[in-house]
Amino acid sequence: MNMTGGIDGYDLIGDVHGCGATLGALLEKLGYHLTGGVYRHLRRKVIFLGDLIDRGPRIRLAVSIARRMVESGEAFIVMGNHEINALAYYQRCPPGAGCEWLREHTPRHNRVIRETLEQYRDHPAEWDDTLAWLMEVPLLLERDGLRVVHACWDAALIERFRAAYPEGRIDTAFLQESAYAGSFASRVLERLTRGVHLNLPEGTEIHSGDGFTRRTFRAHFWACDPQTYGDVVFQPDNLPGDLELRRLSSAERAQLPYYGPEQCPLFLGHYWCEGVPALPAPNIACLDYSAVKFGRLVAYRWDGEATLNADKFVWLRVPREERARPQPWDLDLDS
Repeated sequence: MNMTGGIDGYDLIGDVHGCGATLGALLEKLGYHLTGGVYRHLRRKVIFLGDLIDRGPRIRLAVSIARRMVESGEAFIVMGNHEINALAYYQRCPPGAGCEWLREHTPRHNRVIRETLEQYRDHPAEWDDTLAWLMEVPLLLERDGLRVVHACWDAALIERFRAAYPEGRIDTAFLQESAYAGSFASRVLERLTRGVHLNLPEGTEIHSGDGFTRRTFRAHFWACDPQTYGDVVFQPDNLPGDLELRRLSSAERAQLPYYGPEQCPLFLGHYWCEGVPALPAPNIACLDYSAVKFGRLVAYRWDGEATLNADKFVWLRVPREERARPQPWDLDLDS
């Protein structure tokens, strides 16, 4: 396959979540070199799968590395739910929406964005500029025979979205429309950046490993004719009791789009996978391996293949001491 621009392939990188120093080290492992403040490769480009921000110790560094690569034409990027969260956190609701902020400043939401705001606290102009840049990031990417979205490729929803936004980029009006539950904008942002969530039975909840209590579970969308919760659950937290055996209702099945094996390779982040990277389907790779929980920051080296190969994962474990150790690839973030 001939890649656009004469490159040999793409290196797709999962959720960084502020592990900026490890991102620099992973890029170097992939053969990228820091030149003029930008990581570059002679024959390859990077695609970031979103969720650069929140939780980790080097958020400004992660954003700076990715943004400089994107703006220099060395990388592409799609929006993650944490970028959407940040934009909504600073956007007031339209009149009549029944809220003050698109993402209300609740204790839970404050906790999620806390590290980002603390690390940008002394750099308010940089943070404002970062928010403006995030509004330019598309929700999805399709090029050279691959597809990229943060959480879920819903073909019908994407077709309708692209009819209005052919570049895949939202605007302020779209973001504000998402304040209305059930609106087209809210469905697009929820599905593409957060995926499918199915409700747990009444009175059942999951005490998640990230400290939150949840009454839904994350479901995938590549099972042909799924019958039970266990056929579609896709998250590190186990379902309580014997819920994996619970049969999907017709209403729950209707919520699940389907991405079949005949479709082109699809790359996702978002799902907090654990352990050694593996392929959930021959044409699907999830690259979120819980980097910020001292898991792995994972890349996939794609060279045009229709059937993916687990041997092409490349990763680094995220060291616990990253916060304190100075790094040779630190950039001058104030320039």
